[in-house]
Amino acid sequence: MAILEDVLAPNLDVVFCGTAVANASAARGHYFAGPGNMFWKFLHGAGFTPVQLTPDQDQELPKYGVGITDLVKNVAQSHDRGLNFAAAPDLERCLEPFAPKWVAFAGLRAGAEGARAFGHPAPRHGAQDWSIGGLRVFVVTNPSGAAADRKTWDGKTAEIDWWHELAALIASK
Repeated sequence: MAILEDVLAPNLDVVFCGTAVANASAARGHYFAGPGNMFWKFLHGAGFTPVQLTPDQDQELPKYGVGITDLVKNVAQSHDRGLNFAAAPDLERCLEPFAPKWVAFAGLRAGAEGARAFGHPAPRHGAQDWSIGGLRVFVVTNPSGAAADRKTWDGKTAEIDWWHELAALIASK
C-alpha cells in the first residue's frame, strides 16, 4: 500500500521520483512537505510552475506537466537507510501508461537505486545516457534540507542549477 498516491497524468513533461515519502510528508498527506524541503522553491525557480506552489497543492502539478512518484511506496522515513528497493523495477510499469517525457530522480541516492534496478552504474547529476522504458532520465539535486550543505554539486555552484538544466532540456524538445 502506498503512503501517498502518485501524482500522475498522461503525457507529463517530467515525473520526479524520490526514494520514499518522508515522515513529515506522510504526516501532512502531501509530497515534499518537510520544513526544510526546497522542492517547491526549486520547481518554481527553474520555471516548471508559474507560481510557487505549496505541498498542499501537489495534486495541481499535472496541469503544469509535472508528476511525482517514489521508488519505495510502502514506508515513510526521513532518511534512506535500510529502505528495500526490491520493487524499484516497478517504476517502468508505473510510468508506462502515462508516457512522461522524462523521469527525474530527486537526488543521487534515488538515481543510484533507479540505475541499479535497470542495470546501470550509479549516476551523477544531469541527463543520463540510459532510459527507463524509453523515458529519458535526469538526476536533479536532492531538494531535502539535509542535502543543502554541499559546496558544489557535480560542477554546479547552486543546487537549483541542475533543475534549470532539466527545465531547459524539456523546453528545447
